[in-house]
Amino acid sequence: MGNTLQKTNNQLVTAFKNNDQKVMQEVYQNIFPKFRSHVFINNGDEAQAKDVFQEAFIACWRNVKNDKLKENSNLEAYLFTIAKNKWTDYLRSAHFKKTVSDNGVIAMSPESEDPSDENEEESKLNALHGAMKQLGISCKKILTQFYFERKSMDEIAKDLQLGPASVRNKKYRCMEKLKALALETKNNG
Repeated sequence: MGNTLQKTNNQLVTAFKNNDQKVMQEVYQNIFPKFRSHVFINNGDEAQAKDVFQEAFIACWRNVKNDKLKENSNLEAYLFTIAKNKWTDYLRSAHFKKTVSDNGVIAMSPESEDPSDENEEESKLNALHGAMKQLGISCKKILTQFYFERKSMDEIAKDLQLGPASVRNKKYRCMEKLKALALETKNNG
């Protein structure tokens, strides 16, 4: 069974190297629905899913052509991983178009001239600041190090003397708490 899967994967790699349109289209059609579901779950839409997947597909194709795919690697899993990583990068860049000043205050770059949009953004920002004040010290530290100082999970884990998986779980719980507190703060004025 494993040999059949490996042979199929080797055939996929060969087909990609030879620009076999039929096989490439089949791979695209097989993986894209899974990736689209991932994007939808993570606050994306159809257009974003298509754009990011196109980039990932091209990157995967180039890597295969340049022999960067390790032998015995699953091509479809590799493509999905590239797409997932590109989506994560997109979320980080789109979600954090804000800059941080030395005193830790977030400054928004205006994206529109509509005053109601600015008021809404200011309301969200105030809610976020209020929520951050209510977070515990360890949550503040993790979120600040990850989002503002751009430290890796391993660096944060080392700093906090925890395992990377524990830090990842704690970061997730802290983000959920921050979201809930921000929503509560915004709704309560």
